Amino acid sequence: MTLAAIRSRLAIYEPVRVQGASARASVAMLVRPRGDDAEILLIRRASREGDPWSGQMALPGGRRAPGDRDPVHTAARETREEVGIDVESDGELIGTLDELQAIARHRPLDLVISPTVWLLRRPVEAVPHAAEVAATVWVSLSFLRSPQAHAVYCRRLDGIEQEFPAYRYGDYTIWGLTHRILEGFLRLLA
Repeated sequence: MTLAAIRSRLAIYEPVRVQGASARASVAMLVRPRGDDAEILLIRRASREGDPWSGQMALPGGRRAPGDRDPVHTAARETREEVGIDVESDGELIGTLDELQAIARHRPLDLVISPTVWLLRRPVEAVPHAAEVAATVWVSLSFLRSPQAHAVYCRRLDGIEQEFPAYRYGDYTIWGLTHRILEGFLRLLA
């Protein structure tokens, strides 16, 4: 799918909004051209005590700070802090996706995530902030659409074995909230 097609699909899309949560966070899906394809930047979160998403694959982002104007500002600020990319200078906001309620330890949290989508205007280098990001990787949309990408992630928590839909890209397993966001994005583009 071309970047123009991605832009046009997002331009007419009305994302679902979740009301009532007291905590808010935003993530940034950074899209860059790669020949006839496009790639999305993913991060592996640093391992941190007390972080329910410690070590997991994610999109850059985080919780809304008191000075943030809106979800777009939160996503831009968090992206600068986590991977050193200034999406407001190096990219263009082309849309937003459905908001999702976060889930941890089998329970919904009082936290809503707002995904934003940015088209990068020029090549940029991700510089991970080591305290928050252990690694970065660019994954192509064509790979995410391929049967080779689909996997199952098994997790044992509180004595319960669960299977979750996932993508597997090399040594990276993308599941949970990030998988839900990517699935929604790919459905929108289909």
